[in-house]
Amino acid sequence: MGNHKSASVIAGGILATGLLGGATGAMAYDTGDLIVRAGVASVQPDEDSSNLELNGVNLSGTGVGVDNSEALGLTLTYMLSPNLGLGVLAATPFEHDIKANGLGVDAGDTKHLPPTVTLQYFPMDPSSALQPYVGIGINYTVFFSEGVDSDLEGVLGSDGDLDLDDSFGLAAQIGVDYALDDNWVLNASVWYLDIDTEAEFKFDSGDRVEADVDIDPWVYMVGVGYKF
Repeated sequence: MGNHKSASVIAGGILATGLLGGATGAMAYDTGDLIVRAGVASVQPDEDSSNLELNGVNLSGTGVGVDNSEALGLTLTYMLSPNLGLGVLAATPFEHDIKANGLGVDAGDTKHLPPTVTLQYFPMDPSSALQPYVGIGINYTVFFSEGVDSDLEGVLGSDGDLDLDDSFGLAAQIGVDYALDDNWVLNASVWYLDIDTEAEFKFDSGDRVEADVDIDPWVYMVGVGYKF
């Protein structure tokens, strides 16, 4: 909860700076403009999972937990018109620790990339220094470098492998740019991503542990951008 509040405070600070700075600026968004942004992105899962199943047997009171992760976030917006843009979210890989809730052990880890495309609407006059926007689109999440933690291997008494299905789902976004001059902007943005996967732990002993996981993270990013 603290991380969610911190990100909201930072985003609010940038918005307040824009309001104090005035409603108009030298920079104007126009058809064909490209705004490239970079900053710190934090993926904070709001996960929910089924009970773990061991060889098809439901383990009551168990589940999957996924830790937060931070990485370099990269976004761009191509302006289709003065008020509509096509946005893309990219990043360096996020790495998450996975826990076996109810068993009291670390279960594994994974890396993922969440490329996301949104259609963005900018309601302000194109010449405004303050440019809030909203977006809706799709997300495709690729999981890789999955591994099983030695804690879970110790419980099962065997080496194991982890497989996470890639995910395709909806995405929603809100954000704000504030122009510092003709080209440079401050940016804060938030995404909600629908990410669902099936986790399958396979052990050399033949044991299988499975669970369906709705990761559904909030993604917060604060950074700077440049308009080309």
